Amino acid sequence: MASVDVNSHYLDWLKQNELSGWQLSFAELVMYQKYTHLLNNKPGSKVKHHMSGQYMAKTKGRGMEFDEARHYQPGDDVRTIDWRVTARTGKTHTKIFREEKDRPIFVFCDLLPSMRFGSQLLFKSVQACHLSALVAWKAMQNGDKIGGLVLSENGLLESKPKSRQQAVLKWLDGLQKTHNLLPLDHKHAFDQTELETKFTEACAHLRRVAHTGSLVYLISDFQHVNDTALQHLFQLQKHCEVVACWVNDPIEHSLPKLAAGSISVTDGQLVKQIDSDSQLEQYQNLAKVGLTNKNRI
Repeated sequence: MASVDVNSHYLDWLKQNELSGWQLSFAELVMYQKYTHLLNNKPGSKVKHHMSGQYMAKTKGRGMEFDEARHYQPGDDVRTIDWRVTARTGKTHTKIFREEKDRPIFVFCDLLPSMRFGSQLLFKSVQACHLSALVAWKAMQNGDKIGGLVLSENGLLESKPKSRQQAVLKWLDGLQKTHNLLPLDHKHAFDQTELETKFTEACAHLRRVAHTGSLVYLISDFQHVNDTALQHLFQLQKHCEVVACWVNDPIEHSLPKLAAGSISVTDGQLVKQIDSDSQLEQYQNLAKVGLTNKNRI
């Protein structure tokens, strides 16, 4: 919920773009197609042509790009013998090529209850969906396949990596529908252990479905990461490039200095009192846990 004393500039921005800050519209996710220049997800390897795979693989094989010549070994294809090097050295050498392959981009978007909080402009969950949309549009622009997981207390939504624009739109539609079905007030109180279990199971699934060589974006406040989840992510890093995006709120960094013991927050309709001496300190402590977990990934 937005604070009642939020800078009017933020409110004007919301009004101009017809955004609420706590609910998602499909149009606002599509809007991020205009901002792909803000994100650079290019790999360190050289980009190749679109027909046979765009990126040079780290593994060597029977691709089109020459990598090196080495001594011939039993089992090597005789068609790849490098006759010039063989004639010059007097020893049989064979050519080794580097394979060209696609690099899927996989987004892990955390929408667990701790993400549905915000003191200025947007809920953390909305911001996470915005970043997920930006990554998807950038992937489409680069010709990469895009897929992902959306984690919430209602379950895990999976979108398999695909390269067409329809795949991006399907991903955005899943983000918007999943987010807007989530309750603002939780009738069922989730404890930390329960949420950590959900996050861990999602990390285990991510490890299974993320293809080798994928670029994986983890978008979360990382407040529900335990040692088991970290182990899954460490294993994921062995065959994928992992980028951890920590989503946080200003109030989680520094508590407001108020004479009164509580502050009022509103979404324009409902007003809620938050005890600045207890609840806000709890938010700040959880944010510190999230930053520590993010730095461990």
